[in-house]
Amino acid sequence: MNETPRQLTLDLPVFPRMDTEDFLVSSSNESAYSLLEAWPEWPSRLLVLSGPPGSGKTHLSTIWAKRANAWALDVQDLTSVRVPHLVANSAVVIEKCEALPRDEDALFHLINAMEERGGWVLLTGRGALAGWDLKTPDLLSRLRRAISVEIEQPDDALLGALLVKLLLDRQMIVDTSIVEYIRQRIERSVDSVQRFVELIDQEGLIRGRRITKGLVSECLQKFDNTQSE
Repeated sequence: MNETPRQLTLDLPVFPRMDTEDFLVSSSNESAYSLLEAWPEWPSRLLVLSGPPGSGKTHLSTIWAKRANAWALDVQDLTSVRVPHLVANSAVVIEKCEALPRDEDALFHLINAMEERGGWVLLTGRGALAGWDLKTPDLLSRLRRAISVEIEQPDDALLGALLVKLLLDRQMIVDTSIVEYIRQRIERSVDSVQRFVELIDQEGLIRGRRITKGLVSECLQKFDNTQSE
């Protein structure tokens, strides 16, 4: 029995566009976007930006880092030894603050030292602050007093626009009817949309097929099966 030949694929990196004009603003992220755009007119030197996986936290922090000339690193790379060097720059982004292990003393020291210098700190993390499981009471109290903003799950308009953007990032052009077909059937989360677009890209390359409704339907079934495992 003859089978459709499957092509070998190259696992080439995809570099999402992170400029201001590439950020998609909707009701779910407008508050976060407006607050970061308002810098340096913040009511505090410390801002906590939270949201679900893939919701645009890194994109927003990248936009702000360019404007503020800030350095950026993950919380797991933050140590007490690095604090003086980071404070010298007057602006820093600490990402994935919910992740473990982390040096909470170093984070607390960084926030205080940056405030004394008149600098700026932007913290990003998955989910609300209450879910970060912080063990240091002084740090938790400090973050609760900071200005904070949360990105919500995307609405229909953002979900459709995000699908188009992610497809274009991978140089895939599909009919708007297919985009709508996906939007109506995919879980309403940025993380799911990102992983599904990756699946479509991989399957299209492996099978040597253009992106059709039939291929998308097969990918949706495969994606749903993977989700339920």
